[in-house]
Amino acid sequence: MRTRRAALGTVAGAVSLALTLSACGETSESSSGSVDGTIGIAMPTRASERWLTDGKSVVKDLESKGYKTKLVYGDDDPKAQVAQVGDLVEQGVDALIIAAIDNKSLNGVLKKAADADIPVISYDRLILGSANVDYYVSFDNEQVGRQQARFIIEKLGLEDGKGPFNIELFAGSPDDNNTRYFYDGSMHLLQPYLDSKQLVVRSGETSLDQVTTLRWDGATAQKRMSRILSKSYNGKTVDAVLSPYDGISLGVLAAVKEYGYGPDGKDLPIITGQDAELASVKSIIAGEQSQTVYKDLRELATVAANMADDLLKGRTPRINNRRGYKNGVKDVPAYLLQPASVDKTNYSYVLAGYYTAEQLK
Repeated sequence: MRTRRAALGTVAGAVSLALTLSACGETSESSSGSVDGTIGIAMPTRASERWLTDGKSVVKDLESKGYKTKLVYGDDDPKAQVAQVGDLVEQGVDALIIAAIDNKSLNGVLKKAADADIPVISYDRLILGSANVDYYVSFDNEQVGRQQARFIIEKLGLEDGKGPFNIELFAGSPDDNNTRYFYDGSMHLLQPYLDSKQLVVRSGETSLDQVTTLRWDGATAQKRMSRILSKSYNGKTVDAVLSPYDGISLGVLAAVKEYGYGPDGKDLPIITGQDAELASVKSIIAGEQSQTVYKDLRELATVAANMADDLLKGRTPRINNRRGYKNGVKDVPAYLLQPASVDKTNYSYVLAGYYTAEQLK
């Protein structure tokens, strides 16, 4: 079998190569069938349902191709993840699939991976500032933001001239490169209504650095939303909240409920989300959270597994975006999947096969 960056020499002529759960610091190793090599998988956290799904799905797809896997979770600790990736390099894995916690903390250890001829696939979160990232797999992140904004625009009737409405803005973690893509996608559609005063941010917090949520943490979002309501909404009502992720959405929802929103009080604001996590889908069915963006993590895992398999067998990985994702050092060739907006009207068929009817009860 051809392994590691020896295979990249073949690929480089065709593509520009700008290209089980474990406790923190441990690995979980598994394999099935004949062994074609070992692939290290570094995921950011076990605190989110989606990353557990990602880890399981990537392992499953790689094992079906005959690879051993070493899966680690960094538990939201960038230093721990650096150490984990370093351990995987020392163990001599044939390739790395990494969903970064901090998109700039891995540069040193990725240099060690390059020195050991280990190709690196950046998974869902683009690793910045390193020449040693070969490929990137994710969803169309600006489209995620646009779908969240489009939902707000349609539900408030902004295109029909309705308003003004009060809105508050939330964004993801400042150390995640996707945060800017989500926010820019949303603001591309929302900014004209902010300019026309059909949408009003009463808190005044509109710049990205004012609205980020470290580690995408729901409790942090809840505290911020509570502060905003206390300071800026005495006698006023918040009509919509742009939330980039379901965990943040549920934190926002908890805050507004504490301030008298709900069935026996003010109407709940429109609250967007992302990842179609089970708790949020149930909340949507119950008429609380308004929307989420579904990204089929099984498809993302399959793309990553296929890409690793191609790299290690000297084939050209499939990409559909050559220059759109710049990490500060290079254009990283990418494969992007398309997300889908989910609300109470369409969840049953958009999510068909992803959750069972029993799970959604």
